[in-house]
Amino acid sequence: MAQQSGGAQQSIAKFGKFLSSMVMPNIGAFIAWGFMAAMFISTGWIPNETLNVIPSAMITYLIPVLIAGQGGYITGGDRGRVLGAIAVMGCIAADTSMPMFLGAMIMGPVAGIVIKAFDGWSQKHTPAGFEMLVDNFSLGFIGIGLSIVGFLFIGPFMNTVLSILTAGANALTNAGLLPLLAIIIEPAKVLFLNNAINHGIFTPIATSQIAEAGKSIFYMLEPNPGPGLGVLLAYAFFCKDKKTKQSAPGAIIIHFFGGIHEIYFPYVLMNPKVIVAPIVGNMAAIFWFNMTGAGLVGPASPGSIIAFVAMSASPLLTIIGVAISAGISFAIASFLVRDVTSDEEEGEAFDAAAIKGKVSDAPFVIFACDAGMGSSAMGATRFRNRVQALRPDIRVEHSSVDTVPADADIVVCQVVLSERARKSAPQAQIVTIGNFLDDPNLDTLFEALTEGANEAPVNAPGVGAPTAPKEDTSLLAKVMNEGNIKLGCTTVSREEAIRAAGEMLVEKGYVEPDYVGAMIARDEEISVYMGMGIAIPHGTNEAKDKVKKTGVVLMQYPEGVQWGDEKANLVFGIAGVGNEHLQVLANVCQCCENEEVLEQMKTTADKGYVMDQLTK
Repeated sequence: MAQQSGGAQQSIAKFGKFLSSMVMPNIGAFIAWGFMAAMFISTGWIPNETLNVIPSAMITYLIPVLIAGQGGYITGGDRGRVLGAIAVMGCIAADTSMPMFLGAMIMGPVAGIVIKAFDGWSQKHTPAGFEMLVDNFSLGFIGIGLSIVGFLFIGPFMNTVLSILTAGANALTNAGLLPLLAIIIEPAKVLFLNNAINHGIFTPIATSQIAEAGKSIFYMLEPNPGPGLGVLLAYAFFCKDKKTKQSAPGAIIIHFFGGIHEIYFPYVLMNPKVIVAPIVGNMAAIFWFNMTGAGLVGPASPGSIIAFVAMSASPLLTIIGVAISAGISFAIASFLVRDVTSDEEEGEAFDAAAIKGKVSDAPFVIFACDAGMGSSAMGATRFRNRVQALRPDIRVEHSSVDTVPADADIVVCQVVLSERARKSAPQAQIVTIGNFLDDPNLDTLFEALTEGANEAPVNAPGVGAPTAPKEDTSLLAKVMNEGNIKLGCTTVSREEAIRAAGEMLVEKGYVEPDYVGAMIARDEEISVYMGMGIAIPHGTNEAKDKVKKTGVVLMQYPEGVQWGDEKANLVFGIAGVGNEHLQVLANVCQCCENEEVLEQMKTTADKGYVMDQLTK
């Protein structure tokens, strides 16, 4: 039953992330609309009936089209983006009185799926020379069909749903029961449904209210940063697990000032009973807001304290409500987080006999991490170099844990990703590890794959088969110089070490300042400690647009930086344009092959020596 519950939780979380992925790239449009509405409505900061037409058009047409286009792109690529935008216009035309966000979240992905299926069929049946004609006309005619479906069915259905929700919300408000919504909001948030409920449900309701009252409490229900702040403060002060406790202060900054609420969700999920704290905290805040008549004049996107107060019709009442929710959430969570332990576990034992049975079959080994670009790439490079001499027939590659190739025989991933790996590759043997460089399970895997390999004849089947091409490591020599290396750094906290590396990347012109927060967030999601005294902080996938050019910096801490139960002496800050960071990782891996050299790099005061080892 526990496994089924965990699987359901992961499925809901994955669905929530999918919905968020349609909204998050368009947050800028929400911000533009929100501030324009706050300025120009009749009760706004600078009322202007003429200019108020702009935000009205944005909420009615622009934002639903953007959401649907993004949903179509996710499921159907560029053609899905176009078809999604066409399809949602039917929903919008059906009723312009309410924003069709939910309709967009349905029509966009559906349009992408439809055009992808059509393209797969048409490729086999389109005569040569007619490809462009078929592509263009198919978008047009399929778009007509989907927009009609949206106009006749989806739009009216969404209008009915939103009308029911609005009536229910008004009834709760009038009965003084609005705080009870927190029982639904907070659990939905930590399952990554935050953007769906905020922009899909509450924003349309609030938009209809703002036309009459000039403000709405429904803008305040989900983005209030107080409940999450209370949880993170409790972890920072009372959690006994060092790794989790050390990570909380950085998460507080990102959550409270950056408005990225997703960063506190894992802190709740690692100990589900903690959810009581934000529920009660948000209930208290909603009661306060409702009692005092507080409200926002537009959506707070993202949900930072800055945006939350900026959009407030009464800033003082809003700040008091945030403080109430944070204080109550903190008080309750303080008693619930004391026994929380980190999920950074050692790898589970695996069936080595099953691995040995695949030795003669030239197994395909995949190293998988969340994005498939950082830690897994480094782990795959190191393991490939290790097995190549004895088993050149073994393929060792890396990928995202959600996109493991169908023909993979063995998947190596961190423990926290094991369930996703099993779902992605049910046919494969899963090997779980704590880190990608020196985990005992990697040694066991190596022994299982290479046992008896030195006795195999040179011309045995598979031996001498083409090997994976060696990574081109010349890029590191181009971007690395002695000015990018700091030796003899004083020991600091884990977050401070990441921030120092990030700030150095900013200083050298490799990244924008926002990339630093993404580096911290990446380590919060899954540790960037690789093993053997090496940590490689890098940004999340969402922060790729903050990279100006490929670069790497190195901070040496002779006394080590505490990273969970391990210490990191060499902290490489990495930023890569496209996949160029993989070449940098490959070069770092070369240094790890010689443990004597690696140990000297951890304490040497000679930058020239370090440069020689990194770029040779």
